[in-house]
Amino acid sequence: MRLAIAKKGSSHTTVSHLDALDVALCHGWIDARRNAFDDDYFLQTFTPRRSKSLWSQINRVKVAALTEAGRMRDGGFREIERAKADGRWDAAYASSKNIEVPDDLVAALDANPEAKAFFATLSAQNRYAILFRTVNAKRPETRARRIEGFVEQLARHETVYPQSAPKT
Repeated sequence: MRLAIAKKGSSHTTVSHLDALDVALCHGWIDARRNAFDDDYFLQTFTPRRSKSLWSQINRVKVAALTEAGRMRDGGFREIERAKADGRWDAAYASSKNIEVPDDLVAALDANPEAKAFFATLSAQNRYAILFRTVNAKRPETRARRIEGFVEQLARHETVYPQSAPKT
């Protein structure tokens, strides 16, 4: 489902993205990609949560508040129970503001000064891309392989996403 939501500063009034997300979470749905529409609106996609969909720590806090407020519905409770049963609930990922560099990545960066120096210049988007993919590896060998690949990439001054001038 796509919902047209008024941009900040628009003369039009619609439901906010956060309010729409609350309703989606109550029913076991989740927000997906946001797309440009016109000068006044963007299109926000909402979909039923897939069986292996990861949970964010932010959305765990949101559903706790929605539960406390009596707003959660059966579909939302079913998705929470599925996530608790298969471990996705406990494995909820941190936001870009709260994610920490794991010790094994710190050690790998310390062993490669060129990669470490370039890592320090990454945009928030590129930094989070590396940290998210590292932290969410399911198997230790996958995690080790990803860390090795990221360190090699950083040593070559390559980023996951295009990046303008390095931050100083």
